[in-house]
Amino acid sequence: MARLEIHPYFAGLSRNTFLLAFASLFADISTEMLYPVLPVFLTQTLQASGSIVGLVDGVAQAAQNIVQGLSGSLSDKLQKRKSIALAGYLLAAIAKPLMGLSTVWQGAFGARLLDRLGAGARSAPRDALIASSVDEKDRGRAFGLEGVGDNAGAFLGPLLAVFLLYAAHVGIRPIFYLAVIPGLLAFFMVLLVREQPAAAAAKSKIDLSLRRFPKLYWRYLLATALFGLGNSSNAFLILRTQEIGTSLETTILIYAAFNLVAALISYPAGALSDSWGRRNILLASFIVFLIAYLGFAVMKNIVLIAALFGFYGLYQGIFRAVGKAFAADFLSDHLRASGIGWYSTTVGLLQLVASVVAGLLWDRIGHTAVFYYGAVFAVVGSVGLLLLIPNGSFSVRSDAV
Repeated sequence: MARLEIHPYFAGLSRNTFLLAFASLFADISTEMLYPVLPVFLTQTLQASGSIVGLVDGVAQAAQNIVQGLSGSLSDKLQKRKSIALAGYLLAAIAKPLMGLSTVWQGAFGARLLDRLGAGARSAPRDALIASSVDEKDRGRAFGLEGVGDNAGAFLGPLLAVFLLYAAHVGIRPIFYLAVIPGLLAFFMVLLVREQPAAAAAKSKIDLSLRRFPKLYWRYLLATALFGLGNSSNAFLILRTQEIGTSLETTILIYAAFNLVAALISYPAGALSDSWGRRNILLASFIVFLIAYLGFAVMKNIVLIAALFGFYGLYQGIFRAVGKAFAADFLSDHLRASGIGWYSTTVGLLQLVASVVAGLLWDRIGHTAVFYYGAVFAVVGSVGLLLLIPNGSFSVRSDAV
């Protein structure tokens, strides 16, 4: 695998890892520049109700979560990563202007579904490309670098949308058209990736048997699921921030700062997990989550909430980078895409469950109940991680069961 002559801090990373990090950067700019726009577009331009907004986002996100595991299995079956990832990036890119062209909410719904299907299809093959592009000892750094790109895109996207809407006075529909540009740049970054030769022959059919994966992988998935039961959508943190009197513009800036912190911590967290152990760093992210949720439950000062939101960005950056790298540690190369895909599916679907529960708590019991609920499962997940996963590094065997 090709190595670049780069600063020692990035030692061990390959050309592919930088290309894939840039792909995540541009893809997230494309997606997140629509984050503050789509609900307004649906309700004000297409005259959809609030329940329709929830339906559009909920179904699209659920579809993305499910297709991640399926695309990973397909990638392992074909032993092809790049071509499936490319298809996903292209589908997500062209779906953006299709949303803007819609004249009824059903059209926007269909385009949003295509967008999330593309995002789900590309995720697991891309992560398998990242894992195969570096030595095992540098895997945390590789996923950390990808996390930098992803979270930096999530930071820049909303800021770009705010600039286009309020400074450049661009209309809402053109925002969707412009979002195709970074989406296509992401596609071209992956086009330049050099895929490593397959280590195993393609299988005659997609094998969905649960027995393929090692026991430690399933124990890790269980610990992740226990934590995920309380890991609801970040939308509740945004709602809590606005609830205490923060303006919309300030809330967007706070959200952007949260993504910036996540971007800045991703690579150091991944690098530390290579030397200190994945479990230790992942446990630290759970503790950050616990502190942040307890703080959101009790604090009502705007400055403190803003600082807490930024602190929560540490969790976001660490969990994304180290969680996937840890999942990859348990898997041999010919199972890596499907294993990481089902890990991502678990995280996504449990977040959907947690968000439904959080919504009921928000409406029927009280807003602070959402954060106490999340804090409880942060403790449960932390205990589960300590009990289910022994400390230390894991060397992957192809016959591990």
